[in-house]
Amino acid sequence: MSTDAQLAIGLDIGGTKIAGGVIDRSGRVHAELQAPTPPRSGAVVIAVILLDLVSRLRAGRDIAAIGVGAAGIVRWPEGRMLWAPNNAYRDWAIRDELERETGLPAVVDNDANVAGYAEASLGATTYRQMLFITVGTGIGGGLVLDGEIYRGPTGMGAELGHMIVDPLGPRCGCGNHGCLEAVASGSALTRMGREAAAANPDGLIARIGRAEGVVTGQTVTSAAQQDDPTALDIFTRLGRWLGIGIASLATIFELEAVVIGGGVIRTGDLLLSPVRAAAGEFAYAAEPRGVPPVLPATFGSEAGMIGAGLLALEHADRKPGAA
Repeated sequence: MSTDAQLAIGLDIGGTKIAGGVIDRSGRVHAELQAPTPPRSGAVVIAVILLDLVSRLRAGRDIAAIGVGAAGIVRWPEGRMLWAPNNAYRDWAIRDELERETGLPAVVDNDANVAGYAEASLGATTYRQMLFITVGTGIGGGLVLDGEIYRGPTGMGAELGHMIVDPLGPRCGCGNHGCLEAVASGSALTRMGREAAAANPDGLIARIGRAEGVVTGQTVTSAAQQDDPTALDIFTRLGRWLGIGIASLATIFELEAVVIGGGVIRTGDLLLSPVRAAAGEFAYAAEPRGVPPVLPATFGSEAGMIGAGLLALEHADRKPGAA
């Protein structure tokens, strides 16, 4: 199979939505579709959604391969989803299933790995040493070291969202307490918003929540954009925890940049300002070592989908079932 100028389908399985797109080697998105992720959905349900997206995106196009970025622990290069904190699939041979059902070669990796791959290789600036953090329903991490995705021996490395930053903190979806994900994700934003609404039923967060039917992270964002002090304080706390995590990771790795993607990055400086402040405050030896810049993702919430497509094209000339 020639790999000169093909298109791939990139799929990004998140906690609340599944995004699919037709991607070329430059990272351009030729078509895009989305579907909601059913709560606590397992492999059977997710597979039906993925195959439907692939069928619709493939129609009338010459597709070379399929790439998947999935939240959770993925065994590399087998493409088996072992476990996910915010989805119910377990020990799912997703790569084999996609190849069998579509006849196309497929590659499956962690969602933050593929998003980081897109940002490091095709972002506004390319990096060889970069930390990528995706802030959505959960928190994912991708490390690019010497220009390559760091996965560990079997793909289970760089689970940065589950580093413990506050052992006395709230319970995480993974079952542990005080993970970075538990205090600095979109889920944490929703939880803190609901706590604030319950504590002050007459406050702006509670009032917007009643009008919308439920308090979500977007409720908190809307209130913060209206300069509500409670909502602004929530973003300050959320961003501070994320900045603390970044400072710790920047101490371990000498990074050129930290890039933040995922849905929550759409809040802009509401998130980035406290993150940058905390990353600088808790940096080790900031003067001699420097503090890596904390930047928004070039591809925004599309980074995972684009990176999955790029990774698929990179592996497009292998035979189905090969590593």
